[in-house]
Amino acid sequence: MPKKGLKKTLIISVTLIIIAIIILIAVKNPLATNTINVEGSATINVIPNLVTIYFNIETSGDTTAEASEANTEIVEELKNSLISLGIEKENLITQNYNVYQDYDWINNIRIEKGYKTTHSIKIEICTGETEKIGEIIDAGTQVGATINYINFELTSDLQNQYKAEAMHLAAEDARMKAEAIAEGLDKKVGRLVSVSTSNFDYSPWGLYESTGLAMTENAIEAKVATTNIQPGEQEIYGQITAVFKLR
Repeated sequence: MPKKGLKKTLIISVTLIIIAIIILIAVKNPLATNTINVEGSATINVIPNLVTIYFNIETSGDTTAEASEANTEIVEELKNSLISLGIEKENLITQNYNVYQDYDWINNIRIEKGYKTTHSIKIEICTGETEKIGEIIDAGTQVGATINYINFELTSDLQNQYKAEAMHLAAEDARMKAEAIAEGLDKKVGRLVSVSTSNFDYSPWGLYESTGLAMTENAIEAKVATTNIQPGEQEIYGQITAVFKLR
């Protein structure tokens, strides 16, 4: 084959290889093609359907058994008192239980003080029963439980429902933004390349948090803070990131 023909063949071959590589990169990496990256967000207003009261029971003993038994007695008294107020047993939920060695450091010397047991319990009531908050606080204080905090919250079912709603609205917002940008560029929105959940913002709404006062003063402060309290609308925020092809 003449040298000119061989050279021409090599140039064509190399060109075809380069084109094939570019096509392969574009197929494997959709972001190398015309795409648009948008964030969609949505805020919805919800009404909490739970009031949650968190108690902590702490006891001491020379042994783990002593500390645990003393704790169990208080917890049982508390549960019995709450059930007598009409609180369902399944709405008395253990959040944390811990037994550990107690000690102090004095002049860099560890002084052992026996053992402690802590038991954290959450009591759930519906927002239509806020008048029971004071009675629940009294029931805890009378048996030696310390109130930690009181919140408005959502049940798991409502959390899932509102999360789905917030994400749905955020997706619609992302699509709307993509279409507006595409129209400004004289393009159209093509297929969805990828999507990720950036954020779903939900946390309990605090009514009261312990300020470290003595048990009785703490209870009085909590009762004052929650007297005649009614749930208002709260915000839940959802956000997604979506990538669309442009055509």
